[in-house]
Amino acid sequence: MRRFGLIGFPLTHSFSKQFFTEKFERESLEGVVYENFPLENIADLPALLAANRDLVGLNVTIPHKKDVIPFLTDAAPAVKKTGACNCIKIDGKKRIGYNTDVIGFHLSLLPHLRVQHQQALILGTGGASAAAEFVLQQIATPYLVVSRNPGENRIGYDQLTEEIMSNYTLIVNTTPLGTFPHVDTYPPIPYQYVTDQHFLYDMVYNPAETIFIQKGKEKGATTLNGMDMLIGQANASWDIWNS
Repeated sequence: MRRFGLIGFPLTHSFSKQFFTEKFERESLEGVVYENFPLENIADLPALLAANRDLVGLNVTIPHKKDVIPFLTDAAPAVKKTGACNCIKIDGKKRIGYNTDVIGFHLSLLPHLRVQHQQALILGTGGASAAAEFVLQQIATPYLVVSRNPGENRIGYDQLTEEIMSNYTLIVNTTPLGTFPHVDTYPPIPYQYVTDQHFLYDMVYNPAETIFIQKGKEKGATTLNGMDMLIGQANASWDIWNS
């Protein structure tokens, strides 16, 4: 049996188990299984691995994308650059970390970019934010990071002026705001300055249309939720585990 799984906490509405279970059934793959492993404390990871010695691959989600890194034996360049890991290939005692969020975000973003999307706002500072920064650097798109806690290299939401909003027309929400069941939450940007020149990209995928997306649509902006990114990163994980 080749066992794969997802670690994070909580995992009540995770996408990965359903995606891979359906994939295994659709492709008639035998001897494989994908499970959720709710892990509140990352310090419990060694015990989890010891109890499941047939594990060959793990996905990593909130809140462990950054704090899982000390448990890796090696890491791909994107992990070293972003400081975030969402995919682990397990080979005996080797635990090699990858960042497939980078791949999923890149693949889903590019088809929707237009000539006016020259600069970006990244909302949030977590592991998903690091993936967005990595990709925007790769495609030479300048960006500003926006946070509830402004500091070095990031500004606060209350610093978003009409001028900034008009110049930074790609807005990427990497926060969990709006995620089910907290569907009434959304990033506190000044939506009155959003126009049909903007592209609002929400990494949240459940619900499919968050308030962030709704407010963008009301202003005529291009919008995209996180489902394409999620599928892209899942497929990239599968490729890594089977390489």
